[in-house]
Amino acid sequence: MLTTTFHKRVRYGETDQMGYLYYGNYAQYYEIGRVEMIRSLGLTYRQLEMDLGILMPVMNLNMRFVRPAYYDELIRIETTLRQLPDMFITFHVELYNEKEELVNGGSVKLCFVEAKTGNTVPTPDILSDKLKPYFEKN
Repeated sequence: MLTTTFHKRVRYGETDQMGYLYYGNYAQYYEIGRVEMIRSLGLTYRQLEMDLGILMPVMNLNMRFVRPAYYDELIRIETTLRQLPDMFITFHVELYNEKEELVNGGSVKLCFVEAKTGNTVPTPDILSDKLKPYFEKN
């Protein structure tokens, strides 16, 4: 299992009339979590796309709203991979406020697509190789 953490402050332009983080913006926080997790492995989405020709479209997004996140609040984005990806990769995400209260939780499932053909492909070896140590039994 691999878990990474990233912090992001709620900007004014991300909020609704009540000063809450607008519900439609939560998906962007999930994206931040998964992009930063990949970066923590020494890879970037850009490398996967440009160098390997691999795209990662979202197939499924599930969210549960527990309490609002507010303008100017620092949000901790905790992203976890619970299993080694194969044809799909599922990121589990929890967002916490400054009081360490759960704000939102859910998951996002993506697949790997070869840009040239549009066909789904297994997890790229470069990503699998970097993830395997987190899933080996001690």
